[in-house]
Formats: sequence, structure tokens, C-alpha cells
Amino acid sequence: MQDEGDLAARRRFASALSRHAGLGETVRGEPESWERLLRAALDTAARVAPPGSPGLVVIDEFPYVMKDAPQLPSLIQHLYDDSQRGQASGGRLILCGSALSVMQELLSGTKPLRGRAMMDMRLNALDYREAARLWGADDPETALRLHACVGGIPGYRPLMTSAPTSTYDFDDWIVDNLLAVDVSVFTRTEVDYLLREDPRITVRSLYYDILSAVAQGAHTPAKIGAAIGRDSNAVRYPIGVLESAGYLTRAHDLLRDGKPTLSVCDPIIRFDRLITAPHLGQLELGRAEQVWRAAAPTFRSNILGPHFEELARDWVHRFAPDELGRPIGFGTVGFGSVQDNAGRAKHDIDVIATENNRVHLIGEAKATLSRRGLPDLERLDAIRDVLTRTGHDTTGAITALFSTTGFTQDLSGAAASRADVVLVDLPRLYGLT
Repeated sequence: MQDEGDLAARRRFASALSRHAGLGETVRGEPESWERLLRAALDTAARVAPPGSPGLVVIDEFPYVMKDAPQLPSLIQHLYDDSQRGQASGGRLILCGSALSVMQELLSGTKPLRGRAMMDMRLNALDYREAARLWGADDPETALRLHACVGGIPGYRPLMTSAPTSTYDFDDWIVDNLLAVDVSVFTRTEVDYLLREDPRITVRSLYYDILSAVAQGAHTPAKIGAAIGRDSNAVRYPIGVLESAGYLTRAHDLLRDGKPTLSVCDPIIRFDRLITAPHLGQLELGRAEQVWRAAAPTFRSNILGPHFEELARDWVHRFAPDELGRPIGFGTVGFGSVQDNAGRAKHDIDVIATENNRVHLIGEAKATLSRRGLPDLERLDAIRDVLTRTGHDTTGAITALFSTTGFTQDLSGAAASRADVVLVDLPRLYGLT
């Protein structure tokens, strides 16, 4: 129902209702008002429902309908109240929508539907292992690259021309899908569609600029404002809109009090801002292969590397409790930094799990071309000592190293002799070993 207008939306709703009632599809003349249509829908659903089952009406993409018919929540409130008094048909009404902020607002504060919903369910994206199974990606390196590009949204799978089966055909898949201007999943087209889902996003150029700035490393309002030539106060509202829409997320350093850092949490938006948008003119000339070859360093350093860190943290939070024998989990999982005053250095920690003052796990995650070696373990051991000296309880803490390319023989030997060291390569990350 996106952008079709109120009259067309009512006509299409009436046609669907007519078909469901077995009366054919044609709706002649002006369609009924939304109030009459909703009452007719509930009456029809109650009449055709199986014996003993309530009638069921589902309205998909409700925010688009409500954009041209803002009275709908109030009408639904009246229908609900009438059904509670026995003055109208009962049943179940399910409102669906992909504009998260609009759907959340429906049940907030003094809104008409506040207190009248039996369930408020948010359907999250698939986790990275589920996404690999959806795509049939048996090779973990291919699965990682896929997830770094499109995340765990199931709806993207049927829109693609194919699915890469190995890293050898991954480049062709990128060129034929995400960078092809004439297909529906061309990332610029998709991101424009995503931004149009939220009715608060009107001047899309500003939101594009903010997303680009964050994707390129501006992680605070002040840095974002500086990157796009605006005052930090001028970007706070659009940043809030992008957060509530689920396109930006903020996280805190688990070891230091400070300003939260912002990041792009939708992989396809990040891909668009870093790969597609800077080369849009060349892509429109059909030079997708050349653009992708030139963008390879950006993909590895700005997309694949940070995404691998995210999956490492997700592994600790989601899968490590079972796979490492800690059924109650590791506390809060995130990133952190610690100041080593003696060494006059600040150490960044890619993966850390804490509970109050206790550190359960520290880890490093690198998507580099070289294997991780013994110096990486020694660095984490040194950081663990710094944490202990600064007052953190590291008793029983696990030291974890994550690598996309595996580990050297000396590191594997050292890890085998220590119960507190865990090495996680791609097969282990994806539960294949």
C-alpha cells in the first residue's frame, strides 16, 4: 500500500475483502469508509472462520495506510470497545508494519490503542547461523561475507538472482545483485525504500549524509556534525529518528564512562554508504565490476572487519554459554578500553564480557589475511594484567582469539596447554566444529 493514496488503499482493501467473502474481486464506485470496511472485514472474518476459532483480519504495512488515514487507530479503538461491549463482531486484528518507530508509537502514551493490544511482537532478523542455513551457505567464509552485506533479513533471499556457493563466485554475486542498477536489490534503491518507510524522514539527503558519516567512522553527534558541515545539535533529532527506525544503534564502552558510540546496524545500508554511494555515477554507466574491484580494500577494512567483530560478540552472547559450558552466560557482552597508566597506553578490547566489576571474557577479533599468532595471545594476557591492576576481578576469565584465517602452530600449541584460552576460527564461529 506504499504511496498509493487513501482511495486506492480502500479500493484494494475492499477488493481483498470481497474475494475473501467469495463475492468476486470487482468493487464498483467509491469504496466505503474505513470504519465500514473494518466492520465488514471483522464480520466477514467471523462468518468464514472455522467453528470455534475467532475471526482473523491482518493489515500489512499499516504505517503506509495510516499515512493517508490517520484516523485509523481511533476507529480501531472504537471497534475494540464496541466488541468488548458486545456491540460489534469480535475476533483478532493483527497490524503489521516495517516502520518500527511508527508501530511502537501506536501503543505509547495516550495513543488510542494504548492498553488494547494483546501482544506487541517485534520480528528480529535471523542470527548469523540461521542466515547461513537460509542461504544454503555451507562455506563459513562465504556465509560471513554474505551476512556482512545483507544481514539476516529473510526477505532479501528470494529477491536475489542466486546465492553464492563459495568465495569464488561471491564477487560475481555482488556485481549481479547489490551493484546492478536495474535490479530490485540494488542497494541505493533498497536504502531509499527503507528511508521512505518512516514518515518522519522527509529530507532524505540529510539522513543519507548522517548514515554515510557514521559508516565512515564518525561515531558521536559532534563528529557526525563536523563530517557533514552541521552543528551537533542540528543532527541530534535525525540521529534519534534513525535509531528508533532501527538503522543506527548506540553502544557504550563497558569499562569506561563516556559518550556512547553510534554505528550503522543494517548491513545493506552500510554497504550502500561505503561501496555504492561513492561510485554511483560509475555504476550507472555499467562499470560494476570495476567499482567492486576498486572497493575491495574498503570492503575488507570497513565492512568485513567490523562485522566480524560484531559476530564475535554475538557468538559470546548467543552460543558460547552452551559451547563453553557456561549455561548462565557471560554477563554483558560488548567492547571496551582500558588505560594503562604504567605503560602510558590505552588498550582497545574488541570483545569483553563483564558482570559488575568482574570480567568473564576478553577477546580480540581480526579479519586479516594473516593468521593470528602467539603475540596476539601475549597482548591479551598483558591487557588482562592491566585490568587486574585497575581493580577488575579477572579470576577465571577466558581469553578468546577470533580469526577469519586461523591460527599459527605456536599459538595453537599454547592454547592447547591452557584451559583459559579459546581459539575461534570461522568453522567454530558457525558451529561446524
